[in-house]
Amino acid sequence: MIKRIYDTFILKYPLIILTLLMLFVSALGYYATKLEIDASAETLLLEDDKDLQFFREVNKTYNNSDFLVVTFSPKNDELLSQKSLETIKNMSNDFLKVKNVESITSILNVPLLQSPIRPISDLVEGVDSLETKKFDNKLVKNELLHSPLYSNALVSSDFKTTAIILNLKTDTKYFELLEKRNALLKKEKDKTISNEEKIELKDTILEFKKYRDFLRIQEAQEIENIRDIIKKYQSEAKIFLGGVNMIASDIVGYVKNDLIIYGSGLLAILIFVLWYIFRHIRWIILPLFICLISVISTAGILGLFGWEVTVISSNFIALQLIITISIVLHLIVRYRELNVKYKNASQYKLIINTILSKFNPSFFAIITTIVGFGSLVFSNIEPVINLGLMMSTGIAISLFLAFITFPALLILMKKKDEHEQKNKKFSFIAKSSNIVEHQGKTIIIVTILIIIFSVTGALKLLVENSFISYFKQSTDIYKGMKVIDENLGGTTPLDIIIKFKDEPKPQIKKNPTDDFDDFENEYAKSADDKQYWFSQDKMDTITAVHNYLETIPEIGKVQSLATLLKIGESLNDGKPLDGITLAVLYNQLPERYKNLILSPFINIDKNEARITMRIMDSNPDLRRNDLINKINHDLKDVIKNKETTFRLSNLMVLYNNMLQSLFESQIATLGFTIIVLFIMFLILFKTFKLATIAILANIIPISTIFGIMGWLNIPLDIMTITIAAIAIGIGVDDTIHFIHRFKEEFKVDHNYINAMRRSHQSIGYAMYYTSLVIILGFSILVLSNLIPTIYFGLLTVVTMFTVLLADLLLLPKLLLIFKPFEKLKEKKQ
Repeated sequence: MIKRIYDTFILKYPLIILTLLMLFVSALGYYATKLEIDASAETLLLEDDKDLQFFREVNKTYNNSDFLVVTFSPKNDELLSQKSLETIKNMSNDFLKVKNVESITSILNVPLLQSPIRPISDLVEGVDSLETKKFDNKLVKNELLHSPLYSNALVSSDFKTTAIILNLKTDTKYFELLEKRNALLKKEKDKTISNEEKIELKDTILEFKKYRDFLRIQEAQEIENIRDIIKKYQSEAKIFLGGVNMIASDIVGYVKNDLIIYGSGLLAILIFVLWYIFRHIRWIILPLFICLISVISTAGILGLFGWEVTVISSNFIALQLIITISIVLHLIVRYRELNVKYKNASQYKLIINTILSKFNPSFFAIITTIVGFGSLVFSNIEPVINLGLMMSTGIAISLFLAFITFPALLILMKKKDEHEQKNKKFSFIAKSSNIVEHQGKTIIIVTILIIIFSVTGALKLLVENSFISYFKQSTDIYKGMKVIDENLGGTTPLDIIIKFKDEPKPQIKKNPTDDFDDFENEYAKSADDKQYWFSQDKMDTITAVHNYLETIPEIGKVQSLATLLKIGESLNDGKPLDGITLAVLYNQLPERYKNLILSPFINIDKNEARITMRIMDSNPDLRRNDLINKINHDLKDVIKNKETTFRLSNLMVLYNNMLQSLFESQIATLGFTIIVLFIMFLILFKTFKLATIAILANIIPISTIFGIMGWLNIPLDIMTITIAAIAIGIGVDDTIHFIHRFKEEFKVDHNYINAMRRSHQSIGYAMYYTSLVIILGFSILVLSNLIPTIYFGLLTVVTMFTVLLADLLLLPKLLLIFKPFEKLKEKKQ
């Protein structure tokens, strides 16, 4: 049937087929221009995570707005010198001109409560700052260095660096659209959505994306404006920019840059490798053309379906090119092999035999690759799911385009005789064949050692998500995060929300009959007053939790209502603040200062308190999941009132949930993938023995990567955790091609040794070439600014090399040991 299709259409009307194909690619090329990049924090979160819903509620309750941090370290002056303060003032005024900056918090305008220490009653009359009054700099320095509110947060412990906080305007429309979209998506997931709501969901998604893209363009421009302002003052101080918005904006730039580097770098590598192997312009242009239309078509489908490129899927072009070139290389090597063997064969005969001999192994190889990538769809993380869908779609397109374009273009070209060159026989292939034949015990011993190495290394694996380690040390993101992490109290935010038991409210008597009833009614009215919230039990609980958190070395700055209590004690002659004093402060403190020192930490309406902290992300001893589990465990003892509950929140929890979920899902789906591949091998090879040999030849080398990561302390993260699924998908290609060829060669003389030798000398070269391209192709990822991408590239290079060795050494040795083709002998006899 396949031959009939090629004879009737592709090889009979190649020009018409190519014209239709180009129209198809051109149409997809239009949608390729609509391909978008999404590097927001939300792409790394589990949308159905209950902690994410809680985090959004907390943000709404405490009016958390986005902010940027500018670190300022004077080069030649003291932090409180007139020149430094003047520079901070001028910078702040420039920052306020940026459209999205709502306000600035700096050492110039924070309230100075202890310079000098004054009675606490003075707070309600107003508090001055460096901006409004002259202060004794020694007192100011002492307060900034030792105040629980400012030390290790607004200024560094060596008093050489300060933070300028750029508070950004909250965009209510964005969050309204986000909540509306999520509510409708939930209804769709629960299957309670109406037809009208389905239409509304579609419109809301489009509106949300359009508005989000508008905000991103605006945000990127504003960050550039802020950087331009910083450049004006770089001669006077070391200044770095930090913050979630800046990181997200820069990552988009990195991803775009990576896509350009992958494309251009791979193009150069492919041209070099193809020329090195074939030394003919035909075998350079043809594969590059097929690669080009494959990438355009895949990008077009991504744009058509609205699949956005993220940090995780930013290497899809590299993967697409590498897989496409491997398909085409197998076709070219087979065509050249037939051309050398059958000198008088026509171009048609060579092409149709190339296609027919390679269609089945290529088809099954691609199906197994799709299974490898397809396993990623079982993840709960949208970008990982999209990577699985992207690559599964792209690989199918590559197979389709390669098997149409290759014969259609080649039939239009004149036959060119291929000559087997003497230097073609690389010693690597010949040596592999010799090792299999004469050093079989060595192969088995080395395999056993690799298994031991892999198992022991895998037991050392860490599942970590150190955000600062995602970036090269030369990047602005790393430099800014490093300064904030080491000098200003840490980077990754973590909150604890303490929920107190709701007290029963006294009942108001509607018809008071005596003085005692009047007193009860008065008390009931007072019980609703917010000032009565500040009970001693609540203060003791908050302080106990706060003090406990400060004992943990991985935690940087901790802030809560206890921060104010500690300051208040110093202002109250060393006596702790009681509930009445706190109530007075709450009622009479100016709104500006209430928003700074009270509102971020308590919500009386919800009867809860919030403790914020920042984690020292660069601490090499930090184990994030262990830290979260430790806090959850210890707080059960720290909080004495067992009716008081608590819950951890913020990005630390969300990212950890994402990584733990990804790890668990990938371990589960890796097992599922191996089972599916084994079933496919059974269907393809029709024997249990051969299917077992094939699966072992892949599992053993791929497991090596986990051993390497464990022994080298390379953590499993958003990129490296997907390597196994991807490597299995790509690695099984060579296994299928080798076994398929071995079987064909075995039919010639039913001699295992001879079949092995001939397989090495034929398909062995195609495997060598494709592996060479894959190894060089993935090595281009080291040019990325994102460390996980670099790790991904290097580890995949190692994996592909071990897979090649396994397919050239272990696989043929297992075939010689277990002799799975004995039935073919029996049939002949």
